[in-house]
Amino acid sequence: MQKTERIEISSFIVAKLKDYAQLMKFRLSMLVVFSSGIGYLMGLTGAINWQGFIMICVGGMLTAGASNALNQIIEKDFDKLMKRTANRPLPTDRMAIVEAILFSGILAVSGIGILWFYFNEAAALLSAIALLSYAFIYTPLKRFSPIAVYVGAIPGALPPMIGYVATTNLLNEQAALLFLIQFFWQLPHFWAIGWVGYDEYKRAGFKLLPSIEGRSKASAMQTVFSVVVLIAISVLPFAFGFTGLVSMFIVVAAGLVYLWQAINLYRQCSIQAARQLMFGSFFYLPIVQLALYFDKL
Repeated sequence: MQKTERIEISSFIVAKLKDYAQLMKFRLSMLVVFSSGIGYLMGLTGAINWQGFIMICVGGMLTAGASNALNQIIEKDFDKLMKRTANRPLPTDRMAIVEAILFSGILAVSGIGILWFYFNEAAALLSAIALLSYAFIYTPLKRFSPIAVYVGAIPGALPPMIGYVATTNLLNEQAALLFLIQFFWQLPHFWAIGWVGYDEYKRAGFKLLPSIEGRSKASAMQTVFSVVVLIAISVLPFAFGFTGLVSMFIVVAAGLVYLWQAINLYRQCSIQAARQLMFGSFFYLPIVQLALYFDKL
C-alpha cells in the first residue's frame, strides 16, 4: 500500500470517527456519564468498585449516545434550518440514515445490555425508558408544545437514579432525590439554551421556552420559580439524613448563585443574561452532585 493511500485511509477513519462522535453528541453524553457515575458512587457502601464504576460510565455513555443519535435521525430535516446544527453528519449527507440507525442500534443494545447483565434489570429498564422517551416522545413533542421541556427533563434526570439503582437495586427516597435535583436543574438550563438560540429554534419550529410569547418576562419568571423549587429540593438530602451540613451549605450557596442569574434574566430579558444562566447551569450540577457525594463519605 502506497503512502498516499495510507494517508487517505487514515483521514477517512478520523473523519468517520468525528462524525460518529458528533452523532452521539459525545461532549453532551459526558454529562450523563458524570451523573450516572455520581449516582453509582452515592449508592455504594465501603470501598469504590472501580470496575463497576467504569461499567456504569460505559453503559451510560452508550445509551446516551444512542438517544442523541436517534434524536438527530428524527430531526435531520430540521437541523438543516439551524446554523448550529447544519453541519452535522446527517444534514450534510456525510452519513446515510441507514448507517446512523445501525450505529444507534448498536449503541443502544450495547449500553442497555451492559446495565442488564453486569448490574440488574431495574437499571437496564430505566435506561431503556430514558432512551425511548427522549427519542420518541420528547424529540417530536418539541415542535408542538413547550411542555416538551418538562417531558425531556424526565429522561434527562434518570442517569443519577440509574447509577444508584445499578449499585443498590433499590428505588428509594435517595434515588428519588437524585432524580428530582437533576430534573429541576434541567428546566432553567434548557430554557436558557432556548432563550439564547430562540431565533434559530423558532425557524425550525421548536417550542422550547415556557411562554408562547418566547423571550418574555413570563418565560423568565418561570425560570426563576424553577430555581426556587430546585433550592428547596436540594436541601432534602440533609433533611432525610443522607448527607450533612457541609453539603447543604454548598448546595444552597450554589442554588443562590443560580437564582441570582435567573433573576438577572428576569430583570434584563437579554440574550447575555440567558447565556450567563446557561453557563452557570454547567457549573451548578457537578458542584452540587460532588458536594452530596463527598459529604456522604
